[in-house]
Amino acid sequence: MTKTSDLSTFSRIISTIKTAVKGDESFDYTTGSIKKAVILLAIPMVLEMMMESVFALVDLYFVGHLEHSSYAIQTVGLTESVITIIYSLAIGISMAATAIVARRIGEKDPVAAAKAGMQAIVIAVAINTAISILGLIYAKDILLLMGASQESADYGVNFTRIMMGGSLGIMLLFLINGIFRGAGNAAIAMKSLWLANLCNIILCPLFINGLGPIPAFGLVGAAMATTAGRSIGVLYQMYHLFNGKGILKIIPSYFIPDFEQIKNIVKIAAPGVLQFVIASCSWIFLAQLVATTGGDHGSAGYQTALRIMMFFILPAWGLSNAAATLVGQNLGANQIGRAEKSVFTTAKYNVIFMAAIMLFCLFFGSYVVSFFTNDGIVKDTAVEALKIMSLGYIFYGIGMVLINTFNGAGDTWTPTWVNFFGFWMFQIPLAYLLAKYYKMGPTGVFMAVPIAETAITLASIFLYRKGKWKRIEV
Repeated sequence: MTKTSDLSTFSRIISTIKTAVKGDESFDYTTGSIKKAVILLAIPMVLEMMMESVFALVDLYFVGHLEHSSYAIQTVGLTESVITIIYSLAIGISMAATAIVARRIGEKDPVAAAKAGMQAIVIAVAINTAISILGLIYAKDILLLMGASQESADYGVNFTRIMMGGSLGIMLLFLINGIFRGAGNAAIAMKSLWLANLCNIILCPLFINGLGPIPAFGLVGAAMATTAGRSIGVLYQMYHLFNGKGILKIIPSYFIPDFEQIKNIVKIAAPGVLQFVIASCSWIFLAQLVATTGGDHGSAGYQTALRIMMFFILPAWGLSNAAATLVGQNLGANQIGRAEKSVFTTAKYNVIFMAAIMLFCLFFGSYVVSFFTNDGIVKDTAVEALKIMSLGYIFYGIGMVLINTFNGAGDTWTPTWVNFFGFWMFQIPLAYLLAKYYKMGPTGVFMAVPIAETAITLASIFLYRKGKWKRIEV
């Protein structure tokens, strides 16, 4: 009897995992099992974010073995630091789209959900066009402003131009995935990242090192491969938006600007964008502080550690995204108790995951770093940075879930204020004080990261318990 029961449980688990990967828009996240709901959303979201993090690691691996690798790694890292502003815009707009789409789906109004999602795309295209033009023109100035040496900026300018010029792919990839997640179809979001990343893995060595008739483009090839991979992922998303088989039925008229709808999206998205711009600017300042106190090698080591760290954090962010969808849909269905239980369940899973990753980084960090660089100085700095910053992983995990809870409910101002005080009023001054005043250099910057993230999480817990997020109208 026990064996039969165990086999039945195992069979249900395997069936749920298969359903999560395949996608199931028929599941009602406002009435079904909360544990199953979290699993159905979390598995594809975690795999989606793993694919996004692999983008950076693939580039890091191949450029880390180029001649002048310290210049190449620094260029990739500094460019990614600036592109985090674009990530911030994309994530902020996608959060608004997720919140509104999830709320409309919870209210059983898929037409309004589809219209809101398409208006978000209109906003994103308009904003990103200006960013791309500025990036193409001022690529070298951006690298110099970030603390790169003249030689490093000359070496990496074309990489930065391509990445900035092709950033619409980043914007749309994040935004459209946010629309799918709000509708409860996390599997399509995951598959688009799989496809984009597979293309990047294939194209990266071809464009960097060359093969047969394909010339070797070096560092520029990495930017070409990443931009091409993301663009292919967007085309895949577009196909599924317009094929008429999903819960969201898209027609061309939904792209005609609806200024009332745009106003509503911007109202939610603006503080959402701001909260991530605040965080991104803090990371940019830290990167610049490491570059000026640790030189090109110190900067390359920090950027290596940051890419590895993000490889582990992005899947946790994917898991925490489940909270945004569940909170949005359950608030739309006026199921506040289910929304709270969803937050607790998601946070529990994220803490377990991040605790395991923290132990892995502490004990095996040096082995991981060795895979990405042959430079001894870069390796030593990267290992130190990875071990210090990993000490806050458990708090990162809780904080991610709470931020997504606020954003999924449409309460985007609460995490914005938390980020403002946590990053700008605490992390940046602390990092500067430790690095410059106490002359700890890059080590002081590394220490400021887990300290500030822990403080941000504690503040988020306090504000979550006050419950303002339950009363937000979107």
